[in-house]
Amino acid sequence: MKRYFEATGERWLLPDAVDEFLPPQAEALEHLRRELLDTFLSWGYQLVIPPLVEYLDSLLVGAGNDLDLETFKLIDQSTGRLLGVRADITPQAARIDAHRLPVNGPQRLCYLDSVLRSRRHGFAASRNPLQVGAELYGHGGIESDIEILRLMVRTLRVAGIERFHIDLGHVGIFRALARDAGLDKAQEAVLFNALQRKARPEIESFLGGLSIDAACRRRLVSLVELNGGSGMLDEARSQLRGAGLEVEQALDSLRQMADAVQCQMAEIGLHHDLAELRGYRYQTGLVFAAFVPGHGMEVARGGRYDDIGRLFGRARPATGFSTDLKTLFALGPRTETSPRRGILAPPWSDDDSLRKLIRRLRSQGERVIYTLPGQEGGAAELDCNRRIERIDGEWAVIDAI
Repeated sequence: MKRYFEATGERWLLPDAVDEFLPPQAEALEHLRRELLDTFLSWGYQLVIPPLVEYLDSLLVGAGNDLDLETFKLIDQSTGRLLGVRADITPQAARIDAHRLPVNGPQRLCYLDSVLRSRRHGFAASRNPLQVGAELYGHGGIESDIEILRLMVRTLRVAGIERFHIDLGHVGIFRALARDAGLDKAQEAVLFNALQRKARPEIESFLGGLSIDAACRRRLVSLVELNGGSGMLDEARSQLRGAGLEVEQALDSLRQMADAVQCQMAEIGLHHDLAELRGYRYQTGLVFAAFVPGHGMEVARGGRYDDIGRLFGRARPATGFSTDLKTLFALGPRTETSPRRGILAPPWSDDDSLRKLIRRLRSQGERVIYTLPGQEGGAAELDCNRRIERIDGEWAVIDAI
């Protein structure tokens, strides 16, 4: 690869799936970023900016093997310890809640910052997404899950995305059924992977080769078909009858969440899927994701992940969601806006009245650019449609010719 660059001179090429934003899209992206942070602030979520690099064991707490594979690793030359470049900010927010901002009551945190991934994964098309997220710690009730879902919906709408539907599931149902069937971790992993593909014949064949109770086997197989609208929850209660209290409580939570969506966000399409287990390795309860027509991957996802705080030494209920700012920007309305035209100023001088005029124009939001001695190009090249010129002894803004 080095020889290729030396031969072609194409050192400007970016790595695969690593992107950048140029004017004027970068300015529009920044505008959306500010709107989202203002929205989070208005809901009571405080901004945190964790470091880009941390010790690896902290970054991967409770996140499972997938995040490990996505994380770039390097050696700290000061200590010899292994560092990681964050691929997900959620574990960092959990660490901050546990140790940097310890409170007894509910705590709301938000973030919007760069992450880096060794491979393309999830809803972000790039490997350097701008992760947007909000986390609510210290409350284990359904009300905090509902709040996070509502904030996720609001985030999509601030980004100008109006057509989407929500997928709703509960990882606790699969966990409880697998435990009741006596599956070990390896068997659970095989079944998990087959469920993600909804490969019913494969699931039936796999479970048929295990010495488990017939009722447990039937309930596990039924997860493949338990997806659909609100009526599916009644079918799930029938199909999973006898599974135990934990499954009953999970179905109750799904019903409460569905009722809240219908009451508070009635215009949103809601779909249930008990075999959809995104985030299974660290999430513990309700999970949800937003899908946009014509876009294959989810555009935002969230759910409950109560166990992650325990691994930081302070167990706290937790729920949250995340998305990618670049994805939201790409899927939002792409109406072309005229760039903010500038005003070309004369070369810098000691003229106090000129400096005062430029300060006043900039304070009013105008874009004022000094002419530099010997520069090539004029107003047109600098995208200026006006210029400052002295007329009858006074500085004035006039149309550029």
